[in-house]
Amino acid sequence: MKSFLNISLSFALTGGFLAVSTLAKAGNPERAGQAGASQLLINPYGRSAGWANSNTASCKGLESQYNNIAGLAFTKKTELMFMRSSWLGGTGINVNAFGFSQKVGETGAIGLGITSINAGKIQRTTEDQPEGGLGTFTPRFTNIALSYAKGFSDNIYGGVTVRVISEGIDNVKAQGVSVDAGIQYHTGKYDQIHLGVGLKNVGPKMQYKGDGLSVQRSVTNAYGDSYLLTQDSKSAAFDLPALLNIGGAYDFYLIKDTTGRLKTHRVTIAGNFTSNSFTKDNLLVGVEYGWKNMLMVRAGMTLEKGIFKGEGYRTTAFTGPTCGATVEIPFGEKKSTFGIDYAYRFTNPFGGVHTFGVRVNL
Repeated sequence: MKSFLNISLSFALTGGFLAVSTLAKAGNPERAGQAGASQLLINPYGRSAGWANSNTASCKGLESQYNNIAGLAFTKKTELMFMRSSWLGGTGINVNAFGFSQKVGETGAIGLGITSINAGKIQRTTEDQPEGGLGTFTPRFTNIALSYAKGFSDNIYGGVTVRVISEGIDNVKAQGVSVDAGIQYHTGKYDQIHLGVGLKNVGPKMQYKGDGLSVQRSVTNAYGDSYLLTQDSKSAAFDLPALLNIGGAYDFYLIKDTTGRLKTHRVTIAGNFTSNSFTKDNLLVGVEYGWKNMLMVRAGMTLEKGIFKGEGYRTTAFTGPTCGATVEIPFGEKKSTFGIDYAYRFTNPFGGVHTFGVRVNL
């Protein structure tokens, strides 16, 4: 009976995700540019970025807050993480991410993740002084995510994230809330088969507000008197960039022992289809080699319509390839680990995206 309920739950969640995706008119490039809060599409984490976000079905720990929150349920006890990305080298944009996750109960876990984007200093200009000389301003983008995930059985895991979104400058801001949800299913004799579905960035529209939308103009009345009048403008509300991830992965163990497997040498092949509401759909593929869960190297590719046709067809600075590596060192009697992650995403133009990070599993 319990098994039947778990299977029913997984199908119900998957059906719900697909229904929402259809209603969102996913993969419509004609709607490109109509959504806001595009920082929600930036992956600040090194491991998943290293193989092109293709690990929707196999991601684990706090990093699952980006691809598929169901993987948070695999938190062993306590995980701490800090990541920093040099975004589109040469632009001066930096992405910082910090968070922690904690196991609660036998099969549950909670997580808190904070992502902050500093877009550098921009010259302040006006209609009267288009050349600047009025100082600078700094756009800031901050997302705070609170997550909960749980294992419903030995095979099925699910989770949900509530994210608070804030973006703007000193006198104009927009705030909103989004929800992510995801499930993972792991099966096979050695749990080597992984399936996952994740729905992201679903929430109400956002709108910019603030004194920066007001303009003072000189007005002359019928009697010839002039005075200043403040005119308030309203910005249009914008949608969030909702998307659906559907992925799978398979673990190959290169050397087998008496139990049928040996984790000394592992190769994982992963694939993911991303159905975007406001941009082109993506096909993501990746491969990772792991040695004793201490050294991992990975590579991936993002495929979308026109990405190899060059200028005029490619609608993103990313050219497709990604790569990365992880070194994870065990320490202490409780088998805690200290890890260093690195990822590189190729772009043209700009100097690519470098991501460095550290994580501690206690």
